[in-house]
Amino acid sequence: MNVQLAYRRFFMNLLFLAFTFILLHGSSTAREEASRHDADDVVNIGAIFTLQTINGKVSKIAIEAAEQDVNSDPRILGGRRLSIKIHDSNFSSFLGFIGALKFLMTDTVAIIGPQTSGMAHVLSHLANELHVPLLSFTALDSTLTPLQYPYFVQTAPSDQFQMTAIADMISNYGWREVIAIFNDDDPGRNGVTVLGDKLAERGCKLSYKAALPPEPTATPSFITSQLVKIKSMESRIIVLHTFAKTGLLVFDLAQKQEMMSKGYVWIATAWLSTVLDSSSASNTSNSILGALTLRPHTPQSLKKQAFISRWKHLSNGSIGLNPYGLYAYDSVWTIARALNLFFDQKGKVSFSNKNLSSTGEENLNLGALSVFEGGKQLLDNILGINMTGLTGPIHFGSDRSPPHPSYEIINVIATGFRSIGYWSNYSGLSVITPEKLQLKPANRSISSQHLKPVIWPGNTIERPRGWVFPHNGRQLRIGVPNRVSYRAIVSQINASNAVQGYCIEIFRAAIKLLPYTVQYKFVLFGDGENNPSYYDLVNMITLDVFDVAVGDIAIVTDRTKIVDFTQPYIESGLVVVAPVNKLKSHAWAFLRPFTPMMWGVTAFFFLFVGTVVWILEHRTNDDFRGPPKEQIVTVLWFSFSTMFFAHRENTVSPLGRVVLIIWLFVVLIINSSYTASLTSILTVQQLSSPITGIDSLISSNERIGFQVGSFAANYLTEQLNIPKHRLVPLGSPEEYAIALERGTVAAVVDERPYVELFLSDHCEFSIRGQEFTKSGWGFVSIFRIGIS
Repeated sequence: MNVQLAYRRFFMNLLFLAFTFILLHGSSTAREEASRHDADDVVNIGAIFTLQTINGKVSKIAIEAAEQDVNSDPRILGGRRLSIKIHDSNFSSFLGFIGALKFLMTDTVAIIGPQTSGMAHVLSHLANELHVPLLSFTALDSTLTPLQYPYFVQTAPSDQFQMTAIADMISNYGWREVIAIFNDDDPGRNGVTVLGDKLAERGCKLSYKAALPPEPTATPSFITSQLVKIKSMESRIIVLHTFAKTGLLVFDLAQKQEMMSKGYVWIATAWLSTVLDSSSASNTSNSILGALTLRPHTPQSLKKQAFISRWKHLSNGSIGLNPYGLYAYDSVWTIARALNLFFDQKGKVSFSNKNLSSTGEENLNLGALSVFEGGKQLLDNILGINMTGLTGPIHFGSDRSPPHPSYEIINVIATGFRSIGYWSNYSGLSVITPEKLQLKPANRSISSQHLKPVIWPGNTIERPRGWVFPHNGRQLRIGVPNRVSYRAIVSQINASNAVQGYCIEIFRAAIKLLPYTVQYKFVLFGDGENNPSYYDLVNMITLDVFDVAVGDIAIVTDRTKIVDFTQPYIESGLVVVAPVNKLKSHAWAFLRPFTPMMWGVTAFFFLFVGTVVWILEHRTNDDFRGPPKEQIVTVLWFSFSTMFFAHRENTVSPLGRVVLIIWLFVVLIINSSYTASLTSILTVQQLSSPITGIDSLISSNERIGFQVGSFAANYLTEQLNIPKHRLVPLGSPEEYAIALERGTVAAVVDERPYVELFLSDHCEFSIRGQEFTKSGWGFVSIFRIGIS
């Protein structure tokens, strides 16, 4: 709404100045009115450009060449002659408006231009009133819609397609945040607005918009201040949407700020390609090496090649040809073809006066301004044109956009520039020319979207990451537990803010592996007299007191519900530590592998198996026959001799042999187990304790020690249902040892890394049983949506 109001005020101000000009020059206007002639052999067309610009110079040469070609073809216009007058607006919207008024006072049937979108918004109101078509190939603002400006026709792809191409490139390379630098005028603001919309559709965003004064008023000091601000930001993807003079100045100043180095990405809109095509590359490429830009793509043809061959003669070598020169040439021919059809339809170039009067007592009679009565018919002919020009097929769709708009993507290198691919609204990004892809079904799959390798700023082919940590951002606040025990893990250095320890070294080693610099500072948490609560430390992350917590922080379930952990950098778990007694060796040590019960069961089965075999064998086997006393001895001998596989009695019955085979296998297992256990007893130091693990500790009523600040207390009470009165807090390894030696606690429950450090100095204690939890240590942070 504000933009529309600004347009309206701007238009009314200019209109007032124009009216003043006409009133002050009434006599001159009357003379011009009287000098009009009704000859039908001349058709007047106007053109409005700033002739000091690259596009202005190229367009003037191309328009004059097209005028000459049209007038030399007797088949066009039925023998009439096209007269094109070019007005130099000289970077001034006011002068451009005055030039348009002059054209409209001299029976002009169409105007080519204006060059800028801001001027197009103003002149389109006049065109609507006077029914004079405006054709522009450089005023490409997407807000110049046919609904509001029916007599304005864009003969080149609008900025909407160019911004869509840039958004597709950014999305294809995986970047997410973009900075836009633009002139604070109509095409700049509206172009960046479209870019922001297209990026949002692809999950990206404009993180900053740097507005520069309209050309040519941008000063080096102002641009430098904006570049310094951008340099301190996170994103390194910069889209430069300006005009040539301002754009080149931005690149020169960016190079001085070392912003054309490795890590940066510069994407310039089509203005840069016009500079590269129309100027000497050696004069412009030094400060823009590695930049990407877009060039409107026009398919190759014999007609286009012939015009390119003529260009050196037409321009006298003063300037190179760019695609907008081709669009200028085709715009003239579009008007000529439409006029030819207009005359074939018996149309006449006639005008009627347009009187404008105020509602007050004063009347403004602008007799010089007249309505082109055939303007609507000529406009329809232009929109219905279907021909092939230098730029390829020319016709307009329902939205008046050219057929299949496309761009060539250019990479600036040391030797000039090179093409890395194409973009079209039909098939997206590709290394194949759009006209070839149009012969196939459209394919927008991710696998089909690719470009050739790029040489980025800093002369590298490695794709930039696209972001860094901002220099103006605050340092990461890293909370570190201020431990008073196990200081080898993490500790304060000499009452300063410096910290050291195993966890700190792990963190610093991980930071060094990152391909970018991270600014951070350590902040101690705790009073330095007791170990801090690790639950409180983790909560400091959720309260935004710290950004990260580094230390011996166990990854447990209730903590993962409120914060995020890194992958564990060390395995951990709760274990039980208790005093142990050494078992001394004695003569009966060979009985220790089995318990008395096991010995009794083993003896019983020896006798049982012997008896079973005797029952199965004694009727048919002479070895198991004889007097009762002898048979008892045989059973005993046979039973115990199988222990050493030394039995001499043969078994002849099938059942007897099956029983014997099974029994011999069992004996093998018993022998192996006994041998292994006895070997261990005789070679390894044996320790004994009434505490065999967490289960025996739970079933007892003994007191249990735990480390102050550890999650062990909560785990024992909440998960294992151990009463709190059985738990004794201990603050250091020395307190562990004293409490265990004096019997204050029966055992200590702590994490394995601490226990291993403790046992390295206290061999009289030992881990009893297995770990009864599985976890690890990690660093802590929290993912906050919307914070970069």
